[in-house]
Amino acid sequence: MAEPAAERPDAQARPASEEPRFEEALARLEQIVHALEAGNLSLDESLRVFEEGTGLLRLCTTRLEEAERRIEILMQHEGGSTVRPFTWEEGQT
Repeated sequence: MAEPAAERPDAQARPASEEPRFEEALARLEQIVHALEAGNLSLDESLRVFEEGTGLLRLCTTRLEEAERRIEILMQHEGGSTVRPFTWEEGQT
């Protein structure tokens, strides 16, 4: 029996030239993790989605680093004498 399209690891494939938004990449990465953890994929399919996942992980990491740099620049431009990295604890207060 075939998997429903929403549960297939490749259900949201895009053209290689079009990068997903951060949120889309993270959601896709979560789908890949669940599919690999379920253990229902063939070896070839597992390798393919693992490779896709590593690319998405690089994309997400890069986007987060870029956002962190932007936050640091904005903090510096707001008249702060020192620049320090944003921390999640600060954002939750």
